[in-house]
Formats: sequence, C-alpha cells, structure tokens
Amino acid sequence: MSDRLTSRWDRVLLKVSGEAFAGEDGYGINGEVVTKIAQEIADVRRDFAVDLAVVVGGGNIWRGMSGAGAGMDRAQADYMGMLATAINALALQDTLEQLGQPTRVQTAIHMSQIAEPYIRRRAIRHLEKGRVVIFAGGTGNPFFTTDTAAALRAVEMEAQVVLKGSHSGTDGIYTSDPRLDSTATKIDEISHLEVVQQGLKAMDTTAITLCMDNQMPIVMFDLMVPGNVRSILAGESVGTLVT
Repeated sequence: MSDRLTSRWDRVLLKVSGEAFAGEDGYGINGEVVTKIAQEIADVRRDFAVDLAVVVGGGNIWRGMSGAGAGMDRAQADYMGMLATAINALALQDTLEQLGQPTRVQTAIHMSQIAEPYIRRRAIRHLEKGRVVIFAGGTGNPFFTTDTAAALRAVEMEAQVVLKGSHSGTDGIYTSDPRLDSTATKIDEISHLEVVQQGLKAMDTTAITLCMDNQMPIVMFDLMVPGNVRSILAGESVGTLVT
C-alpha cells in the first residue's frame, strides 16, 4: 500500500515480557491486556510500511530462575519457562488474527501441532508477506533468557532495532530503579557498553553484548502506554535509545 506511513526502521523486533500479559493480576493471562498489546501491533502494521516480529516471555506463568531457586534443576526449570512462552504466543496470535492481522508462531522447541518450528528463511519470508511472526520457546536452550532470544532473533531476521517494552511503569532506563530511588533520573540515550559498565538492569548482559557486537540499537520504552510503538516508528523520542 503506497499510502502507508514511512517507518524509522523497515524491520523491527518487539520484545514483550511475559509479565506484561498478566497486567495487574500478576499471574496468568489478562485478556484485556493482550488485546491492548495486539491492537498496538495491528495498528502499526496497518499504518506503517514495516516488518514486525515479536519475541514473548513467559514470566507470567513460570520463571526458570524461580524454579531453580526452589531447588529444581535449572535446565528443567528453564524448559518449563520455554513452554510458558508458547502459551503466551498462542494467546497473542489468536488476538491478532481476530483483529485481522495475519500471524505465524514459530517455536525454538518442536511442537508441530500448534506452531511451526523456527526456520530462519521461512520466518523472513513470512515477514516479507506482511505477517507478524511471533517467536516462542526462547533460544531453545536453558540458561538463556528471552531477552537474549530477542537479541538473537533480531540479528537473524536482519531487523534494524529491538524494541523492548516494559510493563512496570518505567518509561526507559534510569540511573537506578525509580520505584525505589526518588533521585533516579531517566537516560535518553546511552551506549551498549555504558549499560554493561554501569550495571544498569535494562536487559541481561548476554542480550546487551549480542546487540553491541552486531550494532543493533535497542529502544527501552513503556509498552503499556497506548501509541508508544507508533510514536517510536514515527521517529519521536520515546524511552531510552541504546546504541
């Protein structure tokens, strides 16, 4: 469609944490919140000439580190977390398709009855055809977070940016946790290396360094504010830009 708006980037990867799906419930899937996220995705796909992929977390259902902390084998706990991401991916897929947005789910762990296996070239072809591709199952390996999966998939998909949506009310990276420190100040732009050196808890270190090694910018922003993704794609300064 020639009348679609020009996006700041041609291909983006959106990271949605599992906790975002729970909303204020704190656990499980809140249908209203999923609809809100899906509507944002469908709107930008309709209005902008942009390819959009999504990586979902699973922390609203199960967190591998929590299981490991309770004495469970860490690898086993992480595999359980990967299954949780598949549940969220299917919920988001269903909601997107109800909104008329064609979608494919690809999983790093084979579960062929419900989703395609992750195949890089097929995923790129889906994006080229205007489908939203939702990646579930993390990297398919224990000991890696879904933040790292987002960085990895972004590089593999030849995306130009990772949009990491926060659900906790913070609208970017701060000098310290603004929920605990009233003197914390928001950082508008920072380098990958500075995030690591200053120990800022934006994404896990593996994800940050993978993005740094591949010159992949990251935008940290509040996903729960309607229109934020649209504003970012339109080139407005939203959240924190990591370059």
